[in-house]
Amino acid sequence: MAQITIYQKPTCSTCRTVIRLVQETGQPFTSVNYYEQPLSKPRLKALLKKGGLRANDVMRTKEERYKTLGLANTDTSEDDLIELLIRYPDLLQRPLVEKGDTVILARPPETVQRILDL
Repeated sequence: MAQITIYQKPTCSTCRTVIRLVQETGQPFTSVNYYEQPLSKPRLKALLKKGGLRANDVMRTKEERYKTLGLANTDTSEDDLIELLIRYPDLLQRPLVEKGDTVILARPPETVQRILDL
């Protein structure tokens, strides 16, 4: 069985709910607080690729930093958006859940069930 990894922020209620849902299944998992263990650019790119996601798909558009950077009104490149997600982790939607070759953005939390059934 493939290992489950949850990329999360401990103060995020959605992240805590996803962790609880995974714990209830008894499946082993690893939790990565990406504020304490920042994602590298290659790692974030790999996660997005596995999930069929683009940087815009995981941007927290309601964050003040998103507005301050004017990201809604720009044609910022994918590469530059990934750099911003790494530099400013609050811009990253969470949690990202990885299992084998699959990654999902577990929002709402119940969507984690898709990955648990793999």
